[in-house]
Amino acid sequence: MHWDDLRYALALARGGTLSAAAERLGVSHTTVSRRLRALEERVGATLFEVGPEGYAATAAGEDLVAVAARLEAETLALESRVLGRDERLAGALRVSVMELVLRGFHRAFGSFVAAHPEVALTVTATDDEVSLTRREADVALRLNNTPPEHLVGRRLGGVQFDVYASRALVDRVGADAPLGAYPWIAWDERLNAQWLDAWLAEHAPGARVVLRVDTGAAAMHDLIAAGAGVQFLARFEGEADPSLVCLGPGDPFARRDLWILTAPELRHTPRVRAFMDHMAEELRAALE
Repeated sequence: MHWDDLRYALALARGGTLSAAAERLGVSHTTVSRRLRALEERVGATLFEVGPEGYAATAAGEDLVAVAARLEAETLALESRVLGRDERLAGALRVSVMELVLRGFHRAFGSFVAAHPEVALTVTATDDEVSLTRREADVALRLNNTPPEHLVGRRLGGVQFDVYASRALVDRVGADAPLGAYPWIAWDERLNAQWLDAWLAEHAPGARVVLRVDTGAAAMHDLIAAGAGVQFLARFEGEADPSLVCLGPGDPFARRDLWILTAPELRHTPRVRAFMDHMAEELRAALE
């Protein structure tokens, strides 16, 4: 039994479906199915059963997955310790950053590449959480007022979110109109963003949600600029677009800290330290 076999079982246990496991592993779902069948034949036991909610591990599967998880943790810890002892200001560096942050501060990434050409930087723009412990990234930039205690890093500053509308929409509704008079854009109900409904009830009574979306920062910005409705945008993004008008308010609840984080084992790796120092210098002046 090889580790490469075990990681397929581990991915399926975590994802629950062949497609989710395939996405984690970067392969096709047919490859996951084939490797699972081969593993079950090799061990002589059924490891997963298919139910209405996806794949569930059998007793034998749970035993195998538990061992696989321990092996993964030990392997990743070893990789982190080895990387942590790398004294070169060169090599691969994988960074996970929220789309909003990358859009707002893309020049800082470009200047880092220019200053450190021997660092092979890979940037993944996603709002999904990534595991630095499982080495899904070496460094992460996240908006979080309470970053995980098992990670190390620094606060780069605060990001204020305000309500923005297109100038055309403000002209149509009226510059002095209350927030409740504007059409609102909200998130797809499946995203569990009920906080906005409570906020609207308090600060914009009578407001109508005319559009619900499951989208990223770029598309939300475009929808607001097109006059589809109003919604929160980061102040640094809204103020940079002359076609938008800030309707306020700057509630403390709509303020988030931007943190740059890494695993403790990597904090002294030259390329990790250089990237974190560079971003701190570039972003602190632009953040509140």
